[in-house]
Amino acid sequence: MSGPLLEVKEVKKYFPIKRGVLSKTVGWIKAVDGVSFQVNKGETLGLVGESGCGKSTTGRLALRLLEPTAGEVLFEGRNIYELAPEQMRQIRRDMQIIFQDPYASLNPRLTVEDILMEPLVIYRMGDGPSRRKRVKELLELVGLSDYHGVRYPHEFSGGQRQRIGIARVLALNPKLIICDEPVSALDVSIQSQVLNLLLELQDRLGLTYIFIAHGLNVVKHVSDRVGVMYLGKIVEIADSDELYLHAKHPYSRALLSAVPVPDPESKPERIILTGDVPSPANPPAGCKFHTRCPQCMEICKVEEPVLRELPGKHMVACHRYS
Repeated sequence: MSGPLLEVKEVKKYFPIKRGVLSKTVGWIKAVDGVSFQVNKGETLGLVGESGCGKSTTGRLALRLLEPTAGEVLFEGRNIYELAPEQMRQIRRDMQIIFQDPYASLNPRLTVEDILMEPLVIYRMGDGPSRRKRVKELLELVGLSDYHGVRYPHEFSGGQRQRIGIARVLALNPKLIICDEPVSALDVSIQSQVLNLLLELQDRLGLTYIFIAHGLNVVKHVSDRVGVMYLGKIVEIADSDELYLHAKHPYSRALLSAVPVPDPESKPERIILTGDVPSPANPPAGCKFHTRCPQCMEICKVEEPVLRELPGKHMVACHRYS
């Protein structure tokens, strides 16, 4: 690993709340509220958190599939938010995304060969024979056969469709891939196959991943570092083993306590959080987690903690470590 491939700096995304006949803006949903991190070449950064915490929105902002409210994203040192459309079109070859739903992300009217050939046609890579050869290579790369190319998406299982989605992502030889919950719609037995495929492809092709998921055990299996998100912010980020063994933030510890332990005699202590996740349209003052935190102090209610570095490259946003 050498240097950051991607740097996300204080990125925000607010969606307007509109009401009335004139669709007047009456408020903002703060989906992502000042997220910063970097991803080094060849590594996997995992993003975890409850539903609605802003993980997928962060991934889309990193690819500029959404325009930000504020902040910047540097890909190989270039701020992609400042690029003209044609410049952005060229850089998209290096930045791809695997979508969550393998049923909705493939065009049902196209054969698999047409689906995999489409990015090659758009970017004018090769001629007809070389494109068909590339499609065959891609199918073999993800564990499928060349005869699958004449079939349509509805003729495949969920796991096979996700393999096709992965093959399409690889068509342009990208450097960065956002994996937006790529196994959450699959059976558990198929999940492990797809995860192992992603790890194998990373080793063979030198890929860099941002892996977004709910399951902490899944993220631990594939990630070098893990960032924990809560209500649009990263509250903790550290090496995978360090986070799972020595989580600092109360929210991270609560998430880890909910991970099932494959031992019927083990009875780990569960941390039960009270209350509901606050609305991103009206987040609480101070630390966003203080309304549910079992270790809340008075300063937590009025002052928002910053993400600060602890020994061992462990970063946490909590007043108890200030």
